[in-house]
Amino acid sequence: MDTSYPREDPRAPSSCKADAAAHTALSMGTPGPTPRDHMLWSVFSTMYLNLCCLGFLALVHSVKARDQKMAGNLEAARQYGSKAKCYNILAAMWTLVPPLLLLGLVVTGALHLSKLAKDSAAFFSTKFDEEDYN
Repeated sequence: MDTSYPREDPRAPSSCKADAAAHTALSMGTPGPTPRDHMLWSVFSTMYLNLCCLGFLALVHSVKARDQKMAGNLEAARQYGSKAKCYNILAAMWTLVPPLLLLGLVVTGALHLSKLAKDSAAFFSTKFDEEDYN
């Protein structure tokens, strides 16, 4: 073990107070990831022209989020980005759920009608004798 150099105690107070004040740094915590503005998703939601113009609302909040991010206000940008994401999710649900429900109704209706047609085929194929008409 090499002990030829002098060791300093890191807990020992420094002799120069001006030097210590010049190197003081405050740690405010690690900055979080940059907020997302969901701009591309909002543009596609707007172009799809969904119900209640939710895509347009998402686009408005995405633009506000991007503006706040460029201005350096990350907390406001995070809030606007979160609202844009919520509006995009609602727009996607309003766009996807009604056609899927309609498709389910058409399929179940077609199955029900085919069953009715099979049951009533015997009625239409019944032959009546001439005695039945007298």
